[in-house]
Amino acid sequence: MRGERPRLALTLGDVAGIGPEVVARALTEGKLAEFCRPIVVGHPKLLQRALALVKSNLEFDVVDGLDREFESAIACWNPAGDDVLEVTPGQIQSAAGRAANDYLVAATRAALAGKVDAIVTAPLHKEALRLAGINCPGHTEILAAECGAREVAMMLYLPPGLAVRGERGLGVAHVTLHTSIRSVPGLLSMPKIVDTIRLVDRFLRRLRRPEGCDSPVSPRVGVCALNPHAGEHGLFGDEEGRLIEPAVKQTQSEGVDVHGPIPADALLRRAVAGEFDGVVAMYHDQGHIALKLIGWDLAVNVTLGLPIVRTSPSHGTAFDIAGQGRARADGFMSAARVACQLVQSRRFQRASPKQ
Repeated sequence: MRGERPRLALTLGDVAGIGPEVVARALTEGKLAEFCRPIVVGHPKLLQRALALVKSNLEFDVVDGLDREFESAIACWNPAGDDVLEVTPGQIQSAAGRAANDYLVAATRAALAGKVDAIVTAPLHKEALRLAGINCPGHTEILAAECGAREVAMMLYLPPGLAVRGERGLGVAHVTLHTSIRSVPGLLSMPKIVDTIRLVDRFLRRLRRPEGCDSPVSPRVGVCALNPHAGEHGLFGDEEGRLIEPAVKQTQSEGVDVHGPIPADALLRRAVAGEFDGVVAMYHDQGHIALKLIGWDLAVNVTLGLPIVRTSPSHGTAFDIAGQGRARADGFMSAARVACQLVQSRRFQRASPKQ
């Protein structure tokens, strides 16, 4: 089992965007099937169109379920209807939003049932979801609901060697998710910060070095302040002393090598230089901007706190170039490789007598 190529469910995401094209490029130019067993979750006609767009003659099996092995190296499973065949590239449409949700939910349930080892998701569009009557702002919230996970966090992760110096790479997770800046202070709490620190620490401990050996050194986690200059002892706000510092002290007492609160501008610079393996940011853009600035195409979105492995590229639907044959698959390839690494790490831990 540990040596088998992981079975990855690859969702097409919002098919009005670049999702189908990046999946097709990853399968063709990235040769995904060489290191995993890919199952595309989406309409086979859309996959065929995307393969034609990237000038590929790649063959795949069309299947109606995941309970058997497939003749070809690649399979395509459509758990939704045919409405997406009329979707126009580059436009926000309810049919695309509905299908993106259907693909994600089906892939998640397949992973929960053990029919796939992990899911790698192409981007969806939040407005399209809303038009389809789906009241979740994004992947993270849908996944949490399907998995029954109460404590989840969205992490952007850069693998080792990709613009960061740490041997584990760099992961940045967020205490609050898709919400307005105005609402962030009211949504922060000591328990939520504690939970996010724990999730980051556990994720980093699961990562194994390229040679396959677990690092003997505990991961170092830095926690961002909310306010400029970490609040200047209450001059710019009291969240640091009231919420963040107590959360850091509690997780330190649990054995986590965690430090903070540290002003975000200083912390991210130190983390990129290799001083920290993980960063806990208080809100979306506090962590996203820095990591995307240094690793836009290669940063991987990992959902922490789920009973399944889920990754995705960090870019969006890119409606402006959808259907034009200009999208790149670097981010999707990176997401697939990280998913495989996490699957293999889970297998290693289950097989190890120490775990």
